[in-house]
Amino acid sequence: MNLRSTLGATGRRYALTALASAMLVTTTALPAAFAAAPAPTAPATAAGPAAAPAATTSSAQPGAPAMSSVGLLSAIPAPAVAARSWVTIDVTSDQVLAEDRADERVEPASLTKVMSAYLVFNALKEKRLSLDQTINVSQKAWRTGGSRMFIEPRKPVSVDELIRGMIIQSGNDATVALAEAVSGTEEAFATLMNQEALRLGLNNTHFVNSTGLPDPTHVTTARDLALLAKRLIQDHPAYYSTYYKERQFTYNKISQPNRNRLLFLDPSVDGMKTGHTDAAGYCLIASAMRGDRRILTVMVGAASEHARSQESLKLMNWSFQNFDTVRVYAANQAVAEPPVWKGSAKTAKLGSPQPIWVTVPRGQAGNIKSGIERTDPLVAPLLPGQQVGTLKLTLNDKPVREVPLVVLEPVELAGIFGRAFDAMRLWFK
Repeated sequence: MNLRSTLGATGRRYALTALASAMLVTTTALPAAFAAAPAPTAPATAAGPAAAPAATTSSAQPGAPAMSSVGLLSAIPAPAVAARSWVTIDVTSDQVLAEDRADERVEPASLTKVMSAYLVFNALKEKRLSLDQTINVSQKAWRTGGSRMFIEPRKPVSVDELIRGMIIQSGNDATVALAEAVSGTEEAFATLMNQEALRLGLNNTHFVNSTGLPDPTHVTTARDLALLAKRLIQDHPAYYSTYYKERQFTYNKISQPNRNRLLFLDPSVDGMKTGHTDAAGYCLIASAMRGDRRILTVMVGAASEHARSQESLKLMNWSFQNFDTVRVYAANQAVAEPPVWKGSAKTAKLGSPQPIWVTVPRGQAGNIKSGIERTDPLVAPLLPGQQVGTLKLTLNDKPVREVPLVVLEPVELAGIFGRAFDAMRLWFK
């Protein structure tokens, strides 16, 4: 007896129905009220979420979120930027607004210190360092060339002071001292930097030192730097707000200003890091918060210190002025409640543990449509945080954002009779 005859007409009918279900996709326009709820461009309290759009039904397996350049859909194109490579992202919605050669490998110069700071903040969070801990300065740290904090051997310095020297003064000596405090040697710290880069998904990045001093194999991209800077802001918000907005730091009776001129030009700018070498040119990661929106720009290879500031500010203003960022769903709000088989509950609540925002060209929020791809059938048990779908947001049929959908509340197995009944229903579905 072959498989075809064993399945019979009912089995073949089930297979065809399942295949049809797997191909079914529907989309729904968002309500008109949604278009009137952008993130404000001046300080304000975040508005409540728009009325939830109806869920689509698709059984394709969920995939990783994709970042798209929504700026391509804007009627006002991105300005010409005089830099080797650059990218601007809306941190609130996690969307790329515009980019140019963002995946070209470049030497990052002192932008490297964003990763060094990230690892130091990790060590503080894990109690492997403390801010008031004093560090003995090694000969290597003291002799490190380039920009300096002017630490000295036999003169202990606190971790807090070293962090300020690394971020505000861009001190290479301070950075090496912190690297040695975390990992013992700068070489071991560089290994840790590359391990962290791999974990964060910085796929085109390789570090050989903690400072960004020139080395042809010490490379990254504007896109990787944007992802790294975004993660530092999100993972260590208290440290970011403490250190990166400071305009000046004095150590050893030597005062040095922050080289990020945007801190002096635009009150909404609260970080982040400058860099310069002959090979890299003038570089700047800048971030600003206006209302509920945070924009982050990365610029590598500008011609001068003045140019990197002006070009970054031009790009930042364009990013704020020509887009709306709107909240579609609140954190832990059910986006869909599909049926569950063999479960103690009839449906499962799917959503995101974080608010879902989307950025679109200004005035276009009413044209957003939503769709959901999800596992079908959903079979218990289902655990909180288990990804079973993807929310796909489109503008005029062009994808603008994808967000993983997870189970918000657990669904346990039904009793033996409930499971047996659903097993029969699945067979005839």
